[in-house]
Amino acid sequence: MTTTASGTTAPVADARALGLAHYAARGVLEHVLARHGATFQQQIALRAAVTADAPQTPEDLATQVQGSLKADPAGIRATLDELLAKQLLVADGAHLRPTDAGRELLAAIGAETAPLTARVWGGIPAEDLAATGRVLALVTERANAELAALTA
Repeated sequence: MTTTASGTTAPVADARALGLAHYAARGVLEHVLARHGATFQQQIALRAAVTADAPQTPEDLATQVQGSLKADPAGIRATLDELLAKQLLVADGAHLRPTDAGRELLAAIGAETAPLTARVWGGIPAEDLAATGRVLALVTERANAELAALTA
């Protein structure tokens, strides 16, 4: 713990604090996703397809999702199959494309989570957000390097 300028005690950022923040925010998102019949991994995969600059092959999408979630490739491929079965993605030759229903689902989730996100992040000073962003980027880079070394 450290003492802030206002005399209050602030926790020191560490892996536990990061994990608690992640799971608290993810819990909010998963609550919204459940109302739409979607899972966290489905949302990540669908977002990857929707935001891609070019059509993605199933392997491209699986690689991108694995890079984000560090999830099992077989599980990611199963998620892509689920999205195809729900007609949120469609096969177009060798590529997967989001359907209008897939785009609409992401838009609905975004609209529903926007006010929740605003309440969670609102009022945090810009300089705190900038510092947090720099620290999280560094932690992500280092953790990715450690994972790469462990799986090499």
